[in-house]
Amino acid sequence: MTERRIPLWVKLVYTGYVGVVVPYYWVTYTPWNFLYFCDIALLTTCPGMWLESPLLISMQAVGIALPQMLWVVDYLGELLFGVHVTGVAHYMFNAEIPVFVRGLSSFHGWLPFVLLWLLTRVGYDRRALRAQLAVVVAVLLVSFYLAPAPPIPAAHPSWAVNINYVHGFDDMHPQTKMAPLAWLTMLGGIAFAMVVLTHLDLSRAEAGRGSGRRRRSCRRSHAGQVNGRFDPSLPLAFRIADNFGVSVEEVFDKTDV
Repeated sequence: MTERRIPLWVKLVYTGYVGVVVPYYWVTYTPWNFLYFCDIALLTTCPGMWLESPLLISMQAVGIALPQMLWVVDYLGELLFGVHVTGVAHYMFNAEIPVFVRGLSSFHGWLPFVLLWLLTRVGYDRRALRAQLAVVVAVLLVSFYLAPAPPIPAAHPSWAVNINYVHGFDDMHPQTKMAPLAWLTMLGGIAFAMVVLTHLDLSRAEAGRGSGRRRRSCRRSHAGQVNGRFDPSLPLAFRIADNFGVSVEEVFDKTDV
């Protein structure tokens, strides 16, 4: 039986939170709201946790870690200094929005840190780069061509429109500074750059952890040679794990055999 790398209580608490968010957002903002990259990450992380899937978790990390850090900076800037850095978290200080609703939206601040912690448990899967770039293209195209465009319906002021800002930063009026497809292309380029930069950082971090594991393995192997108990399988397993972007535990997992 494979050893559990993510504590059960973390999975249960996270699943319970998602179980509250989904029905509320579905009714209040419509299902289109779940097309936002941050909401996709929130939902996909749940099965990623239960499956302990490095690929699913890594995709969400490269997809939202950097942009959501901007949300964190904006929130802390207003909380500590009363300064709006980007304005994306300003609604968290709007007293007209119920505390319960603002609490549900707090995942924008803590989810990137949870994802980074999860990567220390399951490891970063380098296949996440291509997979997430494909997701970015698909989501932006659906948001642009199929999802509701501005303005917000007067009869339903809470309904989600202008998903992922594909029509500009104003939910009441489409942007007019450039051609719509030019705006979408620019947005895609920014998203691609953020994904690639995050991938490079996470790959370097994973390589550093791999080097640390190999050094520890070499020390144990040397001790085993001295004591006459050398087993070369562990150093080989670390090399296999690094090459395929999986954890050492998955190398020895026999459940798929």
